[in-house]
Amino acid sequence: MSDWNAKTITEFRANEGRIGGYFEGAPMVLLHHRGRKSGQERVTPVMYLRHETDPDIIYVFATKSGAPTNPDWYDNLSAAGDGSVERGTETYKVTVRELKGAERDRIYAEQARRYPGYAEYPRRTAGIRTIPVLELRRA
Repeated sequence: MSDWNAKTITEFRANEGRIGGYFEGAPMVLLHHRGRKSGQERVTPVMYLRHETDPDIIYVFATKSGAPTNPDWYDNLSAAGDGSVERGTETYKVTVRELKGAERDRIYAEQARRYPGYAEYPRRTAGIRTIPVLELRRA
């Protein structure tokens, strides 16, 4: 695990799901996923977007800061079809569904509207990959 991830996870847990610095005030969750090859449990901090009306649904974005490949957590969650999240002080199981087409585009555009840095990532991945958006629904 990277130093940044380890520090962020520690801060998240010590502050009931809140972190400071660059991500201060941003909605964050800790994704729990199992490595597809290793079988080891992994924990990854990511920003999320709440569903407009359903509190049991959040969306996460496999941006990897605009890198040409998807993040490992995306591949792990997609392969498993489930996982769990820590959100605030609560941990719960989720099912995973990848959004496609207009639905994906609408949700991604809303995240980019709220957090303009997200608008830059598709420019970096143009012609290489479309950044996946996953719906995580409380199981």
